Amino acid sequence: MVTALELAESVLKRLEGRFDDVAVLVRQRDCVMVKLWNTEPSVTQSWIDAKVSVLVSRNGRVFSTELSVGDPDAVDNALRNVGEILTKLEPSEIYAPLPEPAEFKPLEGLVDQNVLKAMEEPGKYVEEMIDAALKEGAERVAGTLVFGRMAKALATNKGFRGMEEGTEVEAYLRAFKGEFSGHWAHGSRVLDVNALREVGRRAGMYATITNSKADFTPGKYDVILSPLVVGNLIDTIGWMASAMAVMMGFSMFMKVKPGDKVGSEAVTIIDAPRDTELAESTAFDDEGVPTKDKPIIKNGVLVNILHNTGTAKKMGTESTGNAGWLFPTPWNLHVAPGNVKSEEELISELRNGVIITNNWYTRLQNYVEGIFSTVSRDAALLVKNGEIVGHLGRIRIADRFANLLSNWELATKETHKIRWWEVETPTKAPYALIRQVNLTKPPI
Repeated sequence: MVTALELAESVLKRLEGRFDDVAVLVRQRDCVMVKLWNTEPSVTQSWIDAKVSVLVSRNGRVFSTELSVGDPDAVDNALRNVGEILTKLEPSEIYAPLPEPAEFKPLEGLVDQNVLKAMEEPGKYVEEMIDAALKEGAERVAGTLVFGRMAKALATNKGFRGMEEGTEVEAYLRAFKGEFSGHWAHGSRVLDVNALREVGRRAGMYATITNSKADFTPGKYDVILSPLVVGNLIDTIGWMASAMAVMMGFSMFMKVKPGDKVGSEAVTIIDAPRDTELAESTAFDDEGVPTKDKPIIKNGVLVNILHNTGTAKKMGTESTGNAGWLFPTPWNLHVAPGNVKSEEELISELRNGVIITNNWYTRLQNYVEGIFSTVSRDAALLVKNGEIVGHLGRIRIADRFANLLSNWELATKETHKIRWWEVETPTKAPYALIRQVNLTKPPI
């Protein structure tokens, strides 16, 4: 099998000279997934795939596409009529030439040999997760565990060449006891058996933490959000920090500018592409611009909007190393920890309120105003006098991101590495205490 860089260079060779700009991005994946159902491994899947993304431009007209192929001839055939297609396109309002190559500092330690070994025998790690949940009193579990090796390569007609290889671990588990359930997830580049056990332990703990139900009346509540929920909501905020989201009118940051206060001093959110523990760490973006860690929000103040070269030219600034040829995005996200030692201490600080451990169906009703809703999944817990007194069933956060950030008060010292289908951007997040959050009941 050819390397990702060899494939990228082969495709580039067939296209350069015909266009003003050519960039070829190749991503190869070799993965093993174990699916769990009713406390037993139900399916083990393995696959190898390659995706070739191509960007070309001529006279300011830009075309890009992604192909699930690993053969340069197939790519060449698929792009045979691109020159004709370009003549029918309008010049792009955000066109900028691909940048000249800049020196980038490669990241080290992206490949964990333990992950590669685990790909050969994933079952024993699944058992670690299951056993940890059952020890907490769970009756049954379901979930997935994925081990993988990925390669990324970029070649441009401006002379940039770059390739990276890395491993990935992604796990999530739902634990059940009677009518109650708990959930936890983990994502990293490295294999940490204790972290996998913790996936099972926390899922089992939330499923069994109380066997009582509690009544719920919609209104304003002080709320603790778990790292899963923090990761999900901050993922949305990170997406809205893209310059393209701002330009298209899909961002709460349209109404502010860097330097404006957008949250409490306790809120710091960092785009961290150089964090080698998280799975999207990279030394260069999709245009070959070197990456750097940078705050999006620091101590409640908006610091950076995320750019590629096109959005940067349009807005009179410089690329932040976040291409996305069309849509700049964060690579990895850090949510700054706080000073609270443990979740138990945070519950004591909450005193009276609600703990939301997991969520899904996060939707924006108004992007510019940041009006959103999200529905709890698994354990949502009522706290009275610093004690958990019962499960609330399904509830919904219906509020504004501006309120959430402004009322962010405390967070735990410990952060957790989270990635699963509701947290697409790998994230390190703490438990967070947020005051006066609007909670409602979702439709049944």
